[in-house]
Amino acid sequence: MSDEPRKLTRRELLVEAVRGVGLLAASALLGGLVSRTQAQETVWQIDPDKCTQCGRCATACVLNPSAVKSVHEYAMCGYCELCFGYLADQRPDDSEAAENQRCPTGAIRRSFVEDPYYQYVIDESKCIGCGVCVKGCQTFGNGSLILQIRHDRCLNCNQCAIADVCPSNAISRVPADKPYLLRAKG
Repeated sequence: MSDEPRKLTRRELLVEAVRGVGLLAASALLGGLVSRTQAQETVWQIDPDKCTQCGRCATACVLNPSAVKSVHEYAMCGYCELCFGYLADQRPDDSEAAENQRCPTGAIRRSFVEDPYYQYVIDESKCIGCGVCVKGCQTFGNGSLILQIRHDRCLNCNQCAIADVCPSNAISRVPADKPYLLRAKG
């Protein structure tokens, strides 16, 4: 037996080179898949502390109606008799007549609980995300109404059309495991 290494033929060298390139390509592909699965998924959401209720969510979204909806932060809601998310600030009386309601689509339903409390429920199928009720609740109420992008409707576009026109930069990507932002306590 000789201690000299065996010389490879041209064919064997070519086979080994192809095998090496194949292994390199496979490991690169596997590495890319692993890093992609480890990257945190994100979704678009509105920061209620930055939102100015400008109304652009209703018109700028690629969906019609918008994926943005008004929602209650029920922990904050006072169940007021005079809810200014529901009632317009300039109105002839406190009845539930359409001319007294703030919402242009009638998406907020009010039901009596006990004197002087009412419960307000937002019908998301009617809500267009205009923010009129949120602005009323912010201005005259306790701020329990906020706007949120509903992820069961949102297409999660690469670049959100609403974020492009938001004057307060209130829309950004957030981790998908914590998709709904609430007001900062304080």
